[in-house]
Amino acid sequence: MPESRLEVKLLSGTPSAVSLIYAAFRQCYSPGFAGELWPQLLSGDVSQEKQADFIGKILESGHDSPVEHVCYTFAVQGISRALTHQLVRHRIASYSQQSQRYVDAQDFQYILPPAIAAVPEAKQRFEQFMGEVGRVYSDLQSMLTKSGRGAKANEDARFVLPQAAESKVVMTMNCRSLIHFFELRCCRRAQWEIRKMAWKMLKILRMELPVIFSKAGPRCERLSYCPEGKKFTCGKMPLKS
Repeated sequence: MPESRLEVKLLSGTPSAVSLIYAAFRQCYSPGFAGELWPQLLSGDVSQEKQADFIGKILESGHDSPVEHVCYTFAVQGISRALTHQLVRHRIASYSQQSQRYVDAQDFQYILPPAIAAVPEAKQRFEQFMGEVGRVYSDLQSMLTKSGRGAKANEDARFVLPQAAESKVVMTMNCRSLIHFFELRCCRRAQWEIRKMAWKMLKILRMELPVIFSKAGPRCERLSYCPEGKKFTCGKMPLKS
C-alpha cells in the first residue's frame, strides 16, 4: 500500500464568468434588463477591464451575492477520509466521492501525516499498521466472498479501513461558497491536510478569476484582525480588541 500524494485539478468553470457576475450586479442597480445587456458584454462593447473594475468596487461595499452565479468544479485525489469528513461540512456544494463499497481496496493508498513522517519510529509503526489493515481487509473480503456475500464483500470489509485511506472526489462550489471555504480552510489553524488542498485550489482560482479571488484567503486578511479570539489566535494578526 503506497503513500498517496495530493493532486488538485480544475475540471470546469462557468463560461464568461466576469461578464455573468457583471450582468448580475448591473441588474441589481439598473432599470435595464440584463438579457439585453448580455450580447453587448459578450461582443466586447464593455471591456473586461471595465467589468472587473465595476465588480471590484461593488464587492468592496460588501454586496457579494451575485458571485453565486459562477461555479467551479475540481477533481482532487490523494486526500484522506479524515479530510473528506471535514470537506462535506461545507454544505453549499456538490460532491461525488469514490465509493469504498464498490471500489476494491485491497491495495489502498494512504495519507502519511508530516508529523508522523518526521519521526522515523512513528513512520515505521504507521506503515506497519497500514500493511496489516490491508491484509485484514483482504482476508475479510475472501472470507465474506466464500460465505456468500460475493460482490458485496467490499461493503463489509471496508469497515476496517482507516481514516488515512486515500480518497478521490469531484466537487463543485459557487464563488461565494469558495470564498467562505478559503476564509476558514486557508487559516493557519485549519487542519494541515485540508489547508494544503485549499491553498492549491486558491492558487488555481487566482489565475482563473482574479477579480474575485485575488484577495481571497484567510478571514483575518480580509478583516485585518484575528476573529479567533485570544485563546485560539495563531498570532499572525492582532486581536479585534
